[in-house]
Amino acid sequence: MEVIKIKYFDESLEKLTYIGGKSDWIDLRASETVELKSGDFKLIPLGVAMELPKGYEAHVVPRSSTFKNYGILQVNSCGVIDNSYCGDEDMWRMPVYATRDTVIHKNDRICQFRIVENQPAIVFEETESLQNESRGGFGTTGVK
Repeated sequence: MEVIKIKYFDESLEKLTYIGGKSDWIDLRASETVELKSGDFKLIPLGVAMELPKGYEAHVVPRSSTFKNYGILQVNSCGVIDNSYCGDEDMWRMPVYATRDTVIHKNDRICQFRIVENQPAIVFEETESLQNESRGGFGTTGVK
C-alpha cells in the first residue's frame, strides 16, 4: 500500500476518505464557498496539496452529479497533476466554467481523483501497413 503525504489548508475541511466497495476514486471538496455567474471562469480551491509517489500522477475529473447540481464544466476535461506539483503552497484546484448562476458551498463534493502510474517510455515505429483488417467507421460499432 502506497502512503501519500497530504496537507490540508483548512482544518474545517472534511478529510479525504476512501469509500470502500464502491469505487477506487476519491472525492474532492470545494475548500471555500464560490459564487459564479453564467459565463464565469474560476479555479475552485480544493484545499489539499499532496506529495505523490515518484512515477505516479493524479487524474482529476468532475463527479457524475457535478453538472446537474452546479451547472459547471471542468474546462480541461481531465486535470492531470504530476508528482512534481508537491510544494507546501501547491493547492489542488479545479478549473471550471459556469453555464448558469450557481453557488458551490465549502465542503461540497465537486470532483474526484485517482492515482495512476505514469505511462512507460515508448518508441513509435513507423510502418506502411498495420497488417490488420480495417473496421471502418468510428467508435466501437465500426459503422459509418
